Amino acid sequence: MNSKTYDIAIIGGGIVGCATAMALSSLKNVKLILLEAESELARHQTGNNSGVIHSGLYYKPGSLKAKNCVEGRQALYQFCREHNIAVEQCGKLVIATDPNEIPLLDALENKGKANGLQGMKRLAAEELKEYEPHVSGVAGLYIRETGIVDYVGVTNKFADIVKQSGGEILTGARVTGFQKAGNELVLETTRGAIHAKNLVNCAGLQSDRVAKLCGIKPGLKIIPFRGEYYKLVPEKYHLVKNLIYPVPDPQFPFLGVHYTRMIHGGVEAGPNAVLAFKREGYKKTSFSFRDSVETFSYPGFWVLGVKYWKMGFGEMYRSFSKAAFVRALQKLIPELEDKDILTGGAGVRAQALEANGSLVDDFRIVEAEKMVHILNAPSPAATASISIGKIVAGIAAKDFHLN
Repeated sequence: MNSKTYDIAIIGGGIVGCATAMALSSLKNVKLILLEAESELARHQTGNNSGVIHSGLYYKPGSLKAKNCVEGRQALYQFCREHNIAVEQCGKLVIATDPNEIPLLDALENKGKANGLQGMKRLAAEELKEYEPHVSGVAGLYIRETGIVDYVGVTNKFADIVKQSGGEILTGARVTGFQKAGNELVLETTRGAIHAKNLVNCAGLQSDRVAKLCGIKPGLKIIPFRGEYYKLVPEKYHLVKNLIYPVPDPQFPFLGVHYTRMIHGGVEAGPNAVLAFKREGYKKTSFSFRDSVETFSYPGFWVLGVKYWKMGFGEMYRSFSKAAFVRALQKLIPELEDKDILTGGAGVRAQALEANGSLVDDFRIVEAEKMVHILNAPSPAATASISIGKIVAGIAAKDFHLN
């Protein structure tokens, strides 16, 4: 049992938790500990995404997502170069494959301009192949600011800086209980009790549950969606130079299946977006009775289901049909064939959903006495992690009366 009393306990060792810990560790005379449930950092959303550094193209101007993505992207590139972390600003292509998508492409371009993107170029159909020789489309946008990176490497470097600054990181420490004892908060974990004056919840897929454990009404539920990837066979890597995306449906929170060249080699194709029956459910067979009951008993899920049932069934069909997945990919690269892709990995997105069925679109940070809870931090949270960490650290310094 740890007998120390920490100034701050941070729950969650993904990239946002570690970025927040790094920002807080720069404060003098602040004793902090980061608690991670798994045996190593970045095991879930951070370690299972496609490694894309987003530009800020998709987000509502003025939103937390837009502001933090742009600022965080710039900070992330600089951080990676300073610390010799694998990173590349390779750019990406967003392609309209049908004339009906031109108005959506126009809207994306306007968002990009409003969010300050400098390296954006509108392309006619005949110009697309200058950037990606194998694509097909009627128009496109080239986004220079987009890149690829090793997010696990970034997270571990954040953690190294925390430890060098005197902070502690405890893995295998799943939080199972919470109580107040005088002016202290006592967190029961699988590694013993942790005493702290304040806490920051960066628990990702478990953030709503941690908030409830701490006596906070989150006002939302985390609904897990699994994104499944294929990977191109090595002989077909030449089909994709960098990143190729479709024009996304603005009413749906996912970007559609796309092609991503990976920082350590290879090309991913995907993901789809299917309801997961377990919050850390990376396989089609993954199932948690508790997680499933919570999803299906939540009123907001049924409101969402009625609105998007057709799209949902389409995603599920594509999950079990390789041929359907290939057809979706062929809209961008027609010459791709079934034999050109192999089953890849999967990730799970923590999608926050309100009781009225509204998808929580922006980052959501909730303050309470002695606590800060990050209840929604989906993509582009990894890109924006340094910026988010600084914002949360600023909130904590103010609320917790830190120097």
